[in-house]
Amino acid sequence: MKFSTKEDIEAPIDQVFQMVADFEGLERSALRRGAEVRRVDKMTEKAPGLEWKAKFHFRGKDRDVDIKLVEYNPDTDLCAQGTTDGLDCIVKVELVALSRKRTRMSLDVDLEAKTLAARLLLQSLKLARNTINKKFKDRIAGYAKDIEDRFQRKV
Repeated sequence: MKFSTKEDIEAPIDQVFQMVADFEGLERSALRRGAEVRRVDKMTEKAPGLEWKAKFHFRGKDRDVDIKLVEYNPDTDLCAQGTTDGLDCIVKVELVALSRKRTRMSLDVDLEAKTLAARLLLQSLKLARNTINKKFKDRIAGYAKDIEDRFQRKV
């Protein structure tokens, strides 16, 4: 099951990438939403191999997820892979400079079931696909707006 969206952001590509790759900020954001997140690698720089363990409540159940950064190309793209309860998730963010001050962010989330329980979960998500897709696009549009606002405050 795949979710995709694109958003245009009024900010230069390097600034957008800095905010998208602000992993500490993303950790704090997840903590504010009630998730538990902790970094498990010993790396000091941003590069493939960064790893986190997270715990959150979803669809009436506590979920543990292992997340690993598998691609990191400054100013262009990054890709993270997550695994939880027989469900694999790949999140890919790609940035394209439309002009010096405008960037297009593409975000793809691909979910793949590895167990029967995960297939049942995906099936229930597919039944609500339109609603979930709308919420996904709205949330990413809000995130893009937040990036624009943070950039505007910097300048």
